[in-house]
Amino acid sequence: MKTIKILSIIISLLFTASVQAKTFKIATSAPDGSYWMKQMRAGAKQVKKLTDGRVKFKYYPGGVMGSEKVALKKIRIRQLQGAAVSNGELAGFYADSQIYALPMLFNTFEEVDYVRNILDQKIIEGLEKGGMISFGLSEGGFSYAMSTSPINKTEDLDHHKIWTPSNNKQAELTLESFGLTPIPLNLGDVLAGLQTNLIDTVAVPPIAAIALQWHTQIKYITDIPLTYIYATLLIDKKAFSKISKEDQKIVKEVMNKIFKRIDKQNRKDNVQAFKALQNQGIKVISPNVDTLDDWYKKGATARSTIKSRGIMSDEAFREISQLLKDYRKKQEILGAAR
Repeated sequence: MKTIKILSIIISLLFTASVQAKTFKIATSAPDGSYWMKQMRAGAKQVKKLTDGRVKFKYYPGGVMGSEKVALKKIRIRQLQGAAVSNGELAGFYADSQIYALPMLFNTFEEVDYVRNILDQKIIEGLEKGGMISFGLSEGGFSYAMSTSPINKTEDLDHHKIWTPSNNKQAELTLESFGLTPIPLNLGDVLAGLQTNLIDTVAVPPIAAIALQWHTQIKYITDIPLTYIYATLLIDKKAFSKISKEDQKIVKEVMNKIFKRIDKQNRKDNVQAFKALQNQGIKVISPNVDTLDDWYKKGATARSTIKSRGIMSDEAFREISQLLKDYRKKQEILGAAR
């Protein structure tokens, strides 16, 4: 009986260890050696130490696992447990995750910070309800039109071959609202598209243009913030639940800190990257007041089109619109008082 009891304890301990120990395989398009990957690896090292090796991360950087969409499919068939993806790929888990990317929604980073301070947590909770654990949102930054020939007025877009991410309904509708027919490509095919003139215009943040080497093919950047982009690290909720509650807490605490660090650094890097583009001979086009007004009118039309298609909830539209209205009103009052 004593032997049976000992065997039972050993089996129980082994079973518990197998349930709680986990290696999360994570795909990302971020190049190895980038700030993102350095921070991700630092987080993984800390998690491994704090969990006594029970929780590990194995990263597949540089898009070796395929596009973000392919990586998410591999999560569903359990070849991967997670992926670092941009906001455009999150709609399938939580539709309102796209609210920040509405065209020409924000005017300044101060507006972004005000809104994100209130809505980030809602997005994280929405993703979890959709089956994915997020450890915070990291800023991608404002995307700008970058092209091989000048874009000043919205009419100039008619003569350009414009890229849009594959299967990103919101991006497609935005361009269609401008009267354009976009050319959808996966992220990994964009550089070749620029090199072969399949496309001649992209809209991305400066740090992305440099990291992905797209800047080597463009000559102009139009200084109008078109959309706001962010990224996040997702881990399948079912896979995450297989580690102990204590280890879940450790992973969340460590990775939340990492993402706050990345979020903060990315803004600084975008400012530097914008200057770097200019230093490499890329010409910045700054539209005049009348031209800007036309851009913002088209942006408002695009937002109305997206709203009418029900891509996101009416509640999300109302909330973000009210937040921006309140913030801008406060700024007007403060400006008048000075």
